Amino acid sequence: MALSLLSILVGIAVLLLLILVFKIHAFLALLISSITVGLLSGLDPTAVLQSVTQGMGGTLGFVATIIGLGAILGGILENAGGVQVISQAILKRFGEKRAPTAMLLSGFIISIPVFFDVAFIILVPVLYALQRKTGKSLLAFAIPLLAGLAVTHAFIPPTPGPVAVADILKVNLGSVIIMGLLVGIPTAICCGLLFGRYIARRIHIPAPPKEGEEMADDRFPPFGLVLAIILIPIVLILANTTLSSGLIRLSEGSVGYFLITLLGHPISALILATILAWILLGRRQGFSSEALQKISVDALKPAGTIILLTGAGGVFKQILVDTNAGVQVAEFFTDLGIPLLPFAFLAAVLIRLIQGSATVAMITAAGLVAPLLQGQSLTGMEGAAFVIAIASGASIFSHVNDSGFWLVKQYLGLEEMQTFQSWSLMTLTLSISGAIFVFLWSLVL
Repeated sequence: MALSLLSILVGIAVLLLLILVFKIHAFLALLISSITVGLLSGLDPTAVLQSVTQGMGGTLGFVATIIGLGAILGGILENAGGVQVISQAILKRFGEKRAPTAMLLSGFIISIPVFFDVAFIILVPVLYALQRKTGKSLLAFAIPLLAGLAVTHAFIPPTPGPVAVADILKVNLGSVIIMGLLVGIPTAICCGLLFGRYIARRIHIPAPPKEGEEMADDRFPPFGLVLAIILIPIVLILANTTLSSGLIRLSEGSVGYFLITLLGHPISALILATILAWILLGRRQGFSSEALQKISVDALKPAGTIILLTGAGGVFKQILVDTNAGVQVAEFFTDLGIPLLPFAFLAAVLIRLIQGSATVAMITAAGLVAPLLQGQSLTGMEGAAFVIAIASGASIFSHVNDSGFWLVKQYLGLEEMQTFQSWSLMTLTLSISGAIFVFLWSLVL
């Protein structure tokens, strides 16, 4: 038992040392730390490398497909103006007085197909325009938008983080979507609307001087079409989950059963949404096949890093399974009376605070937790609670070792202390609120 715990601690120390001191890419660092844990736990070199291969292949078979399809879908939506369409339509319906709520909802929806940083950069001009028009602090609109983007990005598939954690923990994506919504909506209200209102009254940030003319929006696609394409995969995945749970009863030979099981699988659902986006938002909007090819290639570049990191996280998990270290550590925490759900949250918190990357924190924490759940008869929603607990922990207190900190500081024109007081405290509120709500839901469901 002592050897297993020591090997895991040494492995995590190696991971952090390689990332923080030697500045080695997290993908390589995760592989090296996984091999270190395997060797220290007593596996021979051949067995360790077999675990590496098995962990990488077993994880990426599903995750790589999902993340790749999601990246292409997001790239087409971004280039076709779908992000602006969603934000403008929601703003029009809510009006200026409820613009913070509109920005929160915009971020919540847009972050489903589009990466956090891309969506934020695209919508920054909308924030500037609102500030100039109302005279309120830029933070009154920016914090709700950032909260909506961050909550969805961390909690709701098919965004990469929860997809990766769900696969490592072997949790149904439909259950994660449901739990993500149950936790994400009240969390977004707390850290977006309530905290946004609080901080905007204390820090007044003006928008930068206006430069040039705003782009005409008459070439953008209809709001209903964009929203439908974003929601199609989520609705189909939820339909399949409902069918699997028995809430919908269809005979296995029926057409309805066949269609839901086929199209409701996450891979099929995203393929369908991506094809629709390619045709309706791409070709029909005047994009050539060559332009769409370039959009797809560009979209897959950042996705490649996430895919490899996820695979390395699968390796870490597999090493803990094959060495039996995970089970022994689970027994250790059980003997101490520490529940596994708080442990999942705190493991992600610790790794995020030290090394900065939420993705690395989520994947590493999932690798630690997955062996602990083996042999436990968890329902889909109980498993989903672990996914969201890890996501909450990995979202905590973004600071100077996180690229998101500098992105927000730059585009909002904040000083470093103001960034701590606004963005960093927002992520802290998000993390704690998410943890509280997921713990409460875990008691009910």
